[in-house]
Amino acid sequence: MQQTLVLDQQLISRYDQSGPRYTSYPTAVQFHDGFGPDDYRRAARATNASGRPLSLYFHIPFCDTVCFYCACNKIATKDRTRAQPYLDRVYREIAMQGELFDRSRPVEQLHWGGGTPTFISAAQMRELMAVTGRHFRLLDDDSGEYSIEIDPREVTDETIGLLREIGFNRMSLGLQDLDAKVQKAVNRIQTAEETFAALDAARREGFRSISMDLIYGLPLQTPDGFIATLDRVLDAEPDRLSVFNYAHLPERFKPQRRINEAELPTPDQKLEILQRVGEHLSAAGYVYIGMDHFARPDDELAVAQRDGQLYRNFQGYSTHAHCDLVALGVTSIGMVGNTYAQNVRTLDDYYARIDAGELAVFRGIELSHDDELRRDVITQLICNFALDMQRIDAAWDIRFEDYFAAELERLRVMVDDGLLTIDGRTITVLPRGRLLIRNVCMVFDRYLGADGQTTRFSKVI
Repeated sequence: MQQTLVLDQQLISRYDQSGPRYTSYPTAVQFHDGFGPDDYRRAARATNASGRPLSLYFHIPFCDTVCFYCACNKIATKDRTRAQPYLDRVYREIAMQGELFDRSRPVEQLHWGGGTPTFISAAQMRELMAVTGRHFRLLDDDSGEYSIEIDPREVTDETIGLLREIGFNRMSLGLQDLDAKVQKAVNRIQTAEETFAALDAARREGFRSISMDLIYGLPLQTPDGFIATLDRVLDAEPDRLSVFNYAHLPERFKPQRRINEAELPTPDQKLEILQRVGEHLSAAGYVYIGMDHFARPDDELAVAQRDGQLYRNFQGYSTHAHCDLVALGVTSIGMVGNTYAQNVRTLDDYYARIDAGELAVFRGIELSHDDELRRDVITQLICNFALDMQRIDAAWDIRFEDYFAAELERLRVMVDDGLLTIDGRTITVLPRGRLLIRNVCMVFDRYLGADGQTTRFSKVI
């Protein structure tokens, strides 16, 4: 397939509406408090018959400073002693969760996110991995996909070496922008030297995949300035790049209220940045995976996409579609069997639940047959930019043209606009439609309403 990013500004202006990012379907908007710990236990135990591997996600919510653009669940504090009481509860949750899953099920994927996972000390990192290994079957042959999000300001060469020693083999480095004016405007002062020192250390330690995160649309950014940052990043040749669109939603995310809206780039400037990013990355040999992600052609994400095996979950794109995702820590979201489950959102609630010997799940959803079917359709489209109706028929015992007659009719406008083709029984998203893949997926989302409009989500571009 042609893994490139093509922009059509006229189409983008017409299709740039609010919509989900589809890290899950149904999205978290549909989670409800009628789903609780007992429902989660039943779902978890039921999956043991499948013998499926596991994926573990740990949320470490603490940050030393707050970045004004951030929309993550985090706690900004200089007090490092706050980490241990939190980890003590996480250890208890690990034990409770571990009892639900057969020890024979290997952990093929593991991820520490945040917040800033490296906020905790070296000893605490070592202990967290050790406790995990006492309750889950971690792989010791480096064959798993064990990843961690890194703030380069928080690590040294010794930290990187420790992370590799305890089992991590992939990392994501947060950068956002190297322009000093932009960094000051968003309260994230980070030098190029410390950023690339972390990358170089990871390479020396043998990390198998290194991704770097950038954000466009931040205050004081210009197309030329952002491309200057991108060029310095490309000199370092990361395996993957995430180039995220900043969604300014100060009514939802309090730190964003400290951003001067008058300093934000215009929509036309943002589109110019994105267009030039696509051109630069294509010229440098990177392929467009989708949803802000680029990778080298030999990267496992790019290979999986070409083979039709790519998957998407709460951590982004993945090659581990066959895993049950177990989420640990405050506000984390897991996917076990045909359910999604989310832990409580505040430390006080989390501590109270764990101290009472109870799982921290406070809401979730059990998917209906229709939910699972639509999730399969949306996953195929958002990951592989193509859908084989015959495969869906066989997997779900339907006739696609009948079940999705209304949706196929709505897609006709996108066919006319050159976003996709419907050839025989195959839907193919064309290069000019890939940037608008969320719009395509929204057609199959029965929760959005007839026009697909919703203010609950960020703009698709």
